[in-house]
Amino acid sequence: MLAFAALGNRTALAAGTPGLTTHVLDTANGKPGEGIKIEFSELEGDTYKLLKTVHTNADGRNAEPLMTPENMKTGKFQLVFYVGEYFAKLGTQLPNPPFLEKAVIQFGIADAKSHYHVPILVAPWSYTTYRGS
Repeated sequence: MLAFAALGNRTALAAGTPGLTTHVLDTANGKPGEGIKIEFSELEGDTYKLLKTVHTNADGRNAEPLMTPENMKTGKFQLVFYVGEYFAKLGTQLPNPPFLEKAVIQFGIADAKSHYHVPILVAPWSYTTYRGS
């Protein structure tokens, strides 16, 4: 079974393939969130342990899945999106300190044989997420 599909300068998991992906959409400017730093961590005890740091590409996605079929597992995880830094780089007028410096999403993976997609829609004043497909 083919687990990855090439999509221009990025790689994505094929539909239904186990793994974890994310996607950032900048709803304030109507475009993908390019260049956003994302920290991906796993809960160990009562502390989140950093697994990797990635940056989004021009499509608002990171180049590789956060978890692939080979390392997909159940547990509690956290994604930290550096949205204040992103909007400041765009030249967005922000208060000091910005209302949102980081958007933090804590979520659980209950089925390691499923695909989990965690998109986020961001603006300088708000963010929302959902379990995507």
